[in-house]
Amino acid sequence: GGGGGGPEITLPTALTLVRVAAVPAISALFYFPGAWVAPACCAIFVAAAITDWLDGYLARKMNLVSSFGAFLDPVADKLMVATALVLLCTIVPVQVSAWAVAVPAVVIIGREITMSAIREWAAAAGGEVHAAVAVNSFGKWKTATQLVALSVLLGVRDGVGWLGLDLNSTAAGCLINGGVVCLWVSAALALFSLWIYMAAVMKYMD
Repeated sequence: GGGGGGPEITLPTALTLVRVAAVPAISALFYFPGAWVAPACCAIFVAAAITDWLDGYLARKMNLVSSFGAFLDPVADKLMVATALVLLCTIVPVQVSAWAVAVPAVVIIGREITMSAIREWAAAAGGEVHAAVAVNSFGKWKTATQLVALSVLLGVRDGVGWLGLDLNSTAAGCLINGGVVCLWVSAALALFSLWIYMAAVMKYMD
């Protein structure tokens, strides 16, 4: 609300808070022993990705857009993605090289830190500059490819037996490599969308 009594927790915001709570849950679960751990982490991440779409949809549909929700939603997204990337750097999925996860992870997290600084500067500058950092479609594709890549890589961390696949099968190879390729595509889109934002705001910098 606007009366200073703190934010009102609407349904979309509650879903966003569930996503924030998923961060410590997936972090703790990731290091448990057992064949069920990777599928469970994957399930939590997929559920978080679905609520990410759902909270935005409900906020618009039910006209429940709040400033607290608008603030929290991108924070929850970035926390989920950064957490999954860091966790996957500590235990790399089977048949995947450490650098194949670490390089795009550094790019994606570095891009988000840079973007936060650009948005902060643009907000302080106001007016045209603030309008120049409106979300572009490459940013949305980056998010989509990230969510697909991380869901797959979390799921195949210990292999693909739980999916009924043989690790040496073509299907398993396609799935694991597809997850890695998707991660690299999302890193490339992250850099490209950052370049678009930078190009838009550089002309306002002295």
